[in-house]
Amino acid sequence: MGLFGKKNRRHDEEVVDYDEPRYDDAEDYDELDGYDDEYDTDEFPRPDFARLDFDDAPTDERIYGNFDHQPDAAAGPYDISEVSDEVIAQRLDLGSVVIPLPPGGQLQVEMSPDGTPQAVHLATEHGRLTVSAYAAPKSAGQWRTVAADLAESLRADGASVAVEKGPWGREVKAITEGADLRFIGVDGPRWMIRLVAAGPSGAVDDRSPLITAARAVLADAVVRRGTEPLPVRDPLPVVLPQELAEQLAAAHQQQVQAQQQAIAAQAIAAQAAPTSALPPKLPDEPRRGADGSAMQQLGLN
Repeated sequence: MGLFGKKNRRHDEEVVDYDEPRYDDAEDYDELDGYDDEYDTDEFPRPDFARLDFDDAPTDERIYGNFDHQPDAAAGPYDISEVSDEVIAQRLDLGSVVIPLPPGGQLQVEMSPDGTPQAVHLATEHGRLTVSAYAAPKSAGQWRTVAADLAESLRADGASVAVEKGPWGREVKAITEGADLRFIGVDGPRWMIRLVAAGPSGAVDDRSPLITAARAVLADAVVRRGTEPLPVRDPLPVVLPQELAEQLAAAHQQQVQAQQQAIAAQAIAAQAAPTSALPPKLPDEPRRGADGSAMQQLGLN
């Protein structure tokens, strides 16, 4: 990419012929490389976050990547050491990842109950993209183990899964009851970046508009790993731009206040004196037999 001023460019990625045959079974992983690292199945939990949408994301044209072509294996993602400060300023800086926005894309931020940002999504007209970075060992191969476990887990949940070849190697495509998914991952120096594309039926097919945008985002992405030691596969932190963080904090505070008010109203209602729901008791009617009341049967009426 012309915008990226390269500094010590790494080229340890597997160069892939994009038109190679697809792989449709998890056993084919062994034919793609020789990594046999064990994968932690609890690596990517899905906590229950409150979701807040922001429609006023930055719209400067400089933060948009080239979404009109398919990247090749020589493109990014890049390590922070490979790009200039000017390039960082021209992208959406989320702390551990710096990414372009697809045209018309909107930010969706998922928050934990304490107001900490946990994930940032890019919503497009074709579906949603989620880019995350994780700590990794110095040797490559983490994406292989992650992809293998994803395929196994998705199959166990009843999804239809295929392992396909993309610009950076294997991609996991899954057809689930709720959405179609495609997972794309790339190993870097002590980091791994993963993009998840999600959309309606057919949205994640190879070379679809959503996947074209997904690969363009990943090709222009930058990872800021940091120097601190982290457990392998730990997610790298999301840090929002100041303006967006302030909007989030205000919205989260309003949400907390609304929840507190609702809880207080419920407590007041519970303490109120209960009202009887029983109807008033009516006077007893004369005993009545099969041929009328007892008085009628005796001829007294």
